[in-house]
Amino acid sequence: MTQVSDRLERLSPSETLAMSQKSNELKAQGIDVINLSVGEPDFFTPDHIKTAAKKAIDDNFSFYSPVPGYMDLRKAIVDKLKKENNLDYTVDQIIVSNGAKQSVCNVLLSVVGPGDEVIIPAPYWVSYVEMVKLAEGTNVIVNAGIEQDFKITPAQLEAAITPKTKAIILCSPSNPTGSVYSKDELKGLADVLAKYPNIVVISDEIYEHIIYNGKHESIAQFENIKDRVVVINGVSKAYAMTGWRVGFIAAPLWIAKATNKLQGQYTSGASSIAQKAAVAAFTGDQSCVEEMRQAFLRRRDLGVKLLKEIPGLKVNVPQGAFYLFPEVDVYFGKSAGNRKITDVGELAMYLLEEGHVATVGGAAFGAPTCLRLSYATSDEQLAEAIKRIKDTLAKLQ
Repeated sequence: MTQVSDRLERLSPSETLAMSQKSNELKAQGIDVINLSVGEPDFFTPDHIKTAAKKAIDDNFSFYSPVPGYMDLRKAIVDKLKKENNLDYTVDQIIVSNGAKQSVCNVLLSVVGPGDEVIIPAPYWVSYVEMVKLAEGTNVIVNAGIEQDFKITPAQLEAAITPKTKAIILCSPSNPTGSVYSKDELKGLADVLAKYPNIVVISDEIYEHIIYNGKHESIAQFENIKDRVVVINGVSKAYAMTGWRVGFIAAPLWIAKATNKLQGQYTSGASSIAQKAAVAAFTGDQSCVEEMRQAFLRRRDLGVKLLKEIPGLKVNVPQGAFYLFPEVDVYFGKSAGNRKITDVGELAMYLLEEGHVATVGGAAFGAPTCLRLSYATSDEQLAEAIKRIKDTLAKLQ
């Protein structure tokens, strides 16, 4: 019997997608499931962006696109980075990919090899550790709990660095916690990294525009490390374009060239139509971004308020993204009938099967005492979901 490769054997399946699939299976059986497991805006792509895509079809943008992306899109990204982030890049430093997920993976595959260590603060997005495995690197996990708002300190970072450290992945605003690093906090990390010139900093800023207190800060702003920071971003979250699959890196030229070479061999350029839509996203009216941010802020406040009413949960107030990440281990060891809750995975399954709410256990994010809920859903659905969670948890003794 043939076997899959060792590379695939090392990978774990995506728990977020697994929970979403299980939720869809229950829905197909006629069960009313509220899905809070998926990290995707519930808004439709704004009309002016869709119009640009339709025009691209009519204008026959139906041929292979350049591997690093169309020049007008890369110029639009350069302009966006200057205008919104005060960061200076040339078009040669921009590589467009099939979503920010591919952008992260491209960078890791380009700079990490066997024996290289990659520092990943936990809680982390599920795919980071799996991508490092794909690159044959070694994950070095730095834990930051709810008591420090899920953010690592400069001292923790310094303690994790070894001669084998090749990269660090930062995500701010964070998936899964919604935590946001301030400028001072980022400067503290940058000052540590400045002492280690061989470490590449991968800064995932895909939730940049979904931020509730102050403005987004990028670690790329610090001159002492800018020459080895890779900014990851895209259109999925800010413009409700998850299915369009357009992400990008802004990187030192040597990394941009490396990812271009890699991408040229395994996917080539991103969708021609989606790229033209992305140009409209970056250059068009930005009021849609603010409207969605306001809706997420309202839902954040609602979700935090309702979760805090559930006995035993520890709930922080996330400053960005659209996730709640309560600590739920007070319910471990409790039972309902013959069902005993042994860990967060069992708790998430209990909430799905008994309460008909899909969440994701925090173990997948490196935080086995927490549960991730996405509030990228209507106010009514969110309120009903948390009511179901409260009622279902109340049955545990």
